Amino acid sequence: METYKRLLLNNKAWVEDKLNLRPDFFTKSSGVQKPEFLWIGCSDSRVPAEEVTGVEPGELFVHRNIANVVVHTDFNMLSVVQYAVEVLKVRHIIVCGHYGCGGIKAAMGRQHLGLINKWLRHIKDVYRFHKTELEAIPDEAKRYERLIELNVDEQVHHLAELSFVQRAWKNEQRPMLHGWIYDIHTGHLKQMTKIDPGQLPNEIYAYEFPD
Repeated sequence: METYKRLLLNNKAWVEDKLNLRPDFFTKSSGVQKPEFLWIGCSDSRVPAEEVTGVEPGELFVHRNIANVVVHTDFNMLSVVQYAVEVLKVRHIIVCGHYGCGGIKAAMGRQHLGLINKWLRHIKDVYRFHKTELEAIPDEAKRYERLIELNVDEQVHHLAELSFVQRAWKNEQRPMLHGWIYDIHTGHLKQMTKIDPGQLPNEIYAYEFPD
């Protein structure tokens, strides 16, 4: 059997399971989506957002990219975040990194990987900002894990710097921003960072909005 056909068969079995549990499952979920959460995660196939959080379709709005970065010139990511904040009115934005991230590992090295080097440059910047702390860690594996954690923290700060996030803070006191790490060895999530609405980490990035 062609490997892709397994996915189609799995889909049929999944549909049957859902309908057996609740006959109106798809009727209910096909209405207007009103997710409370935006998830910005890594593209890594081992970190399926809905599965690790145990949510149903419609509960999580999802954007994924290599190493879960928030780049201020990435119009794909910006469009997702603005839509989630201004149209879907999400109450929480979660940036979720994970231990064992290949993008972070590649950014710590010097191998030329073509176009992806341009993307990994953002991770190298995180390393540079925290170089003193990172290079004080003698164990390379621990240094690697720490960069994964620092990257999540940095990306949450980038979210706080977005004008439409700050406008939602001012007008509606939402969303709350979270930085999480998924441990691929245990399956557990842990919270690393939390920014409440209005608690901008650095005032130089603050915007003023007319009343």
